[in-house]
Amino acid sequence: MPQPSKIAIVAALEREVRPMTKNWRASRRGYHGRDYKFYESESAVLVCCGMAAEPARRATEAVISLYAPDLVLSVGFAGALDRQLGVGDVIFPSRIIDARDGSVTQAIGSGTLVSYASVADAPQKSKLARAYNAQLVDMEAAAVARGAEARGVRFAAVKVVSDASDHAVPVMDRFITHDGQFSSAKFVAFVALRPWLWASVLRLARNSSRATNALCQALNGYLEHPETLENSALEWHPMKRAKI
Repeated sequence: MPQPSKIAIVAALEREVRPMTKNWRASRRGYHGRDYKFYESESAVLVCCGMAAEPARRATEAVISLYAPDLVLSVGFAGALDRQLGVGDVIFPSRIIDARDGSVTQAIGSGTLVSYASVADAPQKSKLARAYNAQLVDMEAAAVARGAEARGVRFAAVKVVSDASDHAVPVMDRFITHDGQFSSAKFVAFVALRPWLWASVLRLARNSSRATNALCQALNGYLEHPETLENSALEWHPMKRAKI
């Protein structure tokens, strides 16, 4: 049996955290009829839940039940709602808002993130920024926060900006499967027949690579020095983006 890990990390997709977990131990364990792949280091365990709230909730339940962590971190990509934020900026938001019902979870950090049911394009980002006075949008953090809160486990979020507030994001929702996985093959086939999307998709790919490296650098630093999370509550500002 694995020993309890102090920190449980819940990410949406493996590509968001691959540079960090490439040397971690990988194992598969079942929970409530579902198979999960866990990555373990000496101080942390990580599970990739898939995109959207329901897969995030299920994975959070699984990692808490199987590993009994002291802290759950929701990590991964987020879209900027604030024009001052750029790709690669890493934020520890203190308010996590669920756009489905308006509920709020407080966390260590500063700034506001809203979890929305779909991949937000530029017009939707503008609406969310006005409605919630938020700086970031993602799809999973509120569900992870709620899962941790229900089980009495401390929660925090570490998010990296993967697309700016005005970036025209291609239609993505149709390529997300029922279990939250992103069908890259279908997306590539869709884009291949639409040359007007190529520039936007190439930009998105470059931004994703930059965001991944910045996020993993921040997470590695946090795991080495957990007090950085406590210090981030003093003032809201993005961490300096990584030199990539």
